[in-house]
Amino acid sequence: MKYSQWIGVVAALLLIGACFLPWAYFPDLHKEFTGFFSENNAYGRPGKIFIFFCGIAIILFLIPRIWAKRANIFVGAIILAFAIKSFILYTACYRGICPEKRVGIFLVMLGAVLIVAAAVSPNVRLKEKNG
Repeated sequence: MKYSQWIGVVAALLLIGACFLPWAYFPDLHKEFTGFFSENNAYGRPGKIFIFFCGIAIILFLIPRIWAKRANIFVGAIILAFAIKSFILYTACYRGICPEKRVGIFLVMLGAVLIVAAAVSPNVRLKEKNG
């Protein structure tokens, strides 16, 4: 795809922005959790990890080398796996209480899927060897 690298950069920025939005509302606590806040830090701070890996993904999207594109597939897979883990963690029911899903967690999943899709379809021109 012609614009896959720029789509990947925008998706990584979308994922970073989604970390600051509410991910889930917990009615028993009357609080909204984000990528950087959970009650007593029970779920950790996945936003920091997403920012780290999305920063690496952006750099790899912008480097026009084949090794960078291959490494970006690996980084994208890590981002997607961590997004799935975070989605399950933040939206799972506990003790009969189910949190309300908010827009941030869906944007995290969308951004992760777009990063992987952009990483597996790079626009790289390969040199032909005359032999």
